[in-house]
Amino acid sequence: MSLSFRSVSAGYGTKAIVRDVSLDIPGGKFCALLGLNGSGKTTLLKAALGLLPLKSGSCLVDGVDCSKLSEYQRARYISYIPQRHSKLTGVSVLDAVMMGFYSTLGPLEFPTALNRRAARDALGRTGLGHLEDKDFSRLSEGQKQMVILARTLVQNTPVMLMDEPDSALDFINRRRMLSEVGALIHKGDKAGLVTLHDPGLALNYCDQLFLIDKGEIVADLDISIAERSEVEACLAKIYGDISVLEHGGRYVVL
Repeated sequence: MSLSFRSVSAGYGTKAIVRDVSLDIPGGKFCALLGLNGSGKTTLLKAALGLLPLKSGSCLVDGVDCSKLSEYQRARYISYIPQRHSKLTGVSVLDAVMMGFYSTLGPLEFPTALNRRAARDALGRTGLGHLEDKDFSRLSEGQKQMVILARTLVQNTPVMLMDEPDSALDFINRRRMLSEVGALIHKGDKAGLVTLHDPGLALNYCDQLFLIDKGEIVADLDISIAERSEVEACLAKIYGDISVLEHGGRYVVL
């Protein structure tokens, strides 16, 4: 399963925030979209999700035009972890996770006991199994984000989009989230795209980097074959004077 953007332009009102963006994310690849505030990262994800109408171009999931899908159909193809979750009140943590199954259920169907076990397993993987009966609205922002991750794990779509999912997380959970997502993408041959502000995290957890500046893709870097000098030059296009070191087979950004 793959996600492709073909000459996509999108924005708000008459203004195009992203312009003529083309990129491909094949199955089994966890890719990062890096850019400064206002560069168009969130706009591009919203275009794929159908939350913004395209001014031109197309977003394709395995060749299927996303704009032709209903919201219900799109949820079977694409899962989404936003920067800020929707407000849920009077809903237990476990029930919030089981919402991930709704796109696969019929109009009169309800989650099964098997679904409930899978939801508990996902909560355990995020370290929140002990909170399954707690009201979702009473969690910390970081805990809520990890619950949304658990919901995404059970939704189990072929394409995963994440918009700064680590923004409310502490050091441990930030790495836990990216590790869980990366493992799911690689094992399940899914296409994954995450927006991040920290290039160090992207270099350590993702397979490929796309850099966006003023609504246009300015660099595309395959980390597995890139030399240190190439990584440094690539990141300098948006971050300016930056140094990259190699340590233990990984890159460290200074």
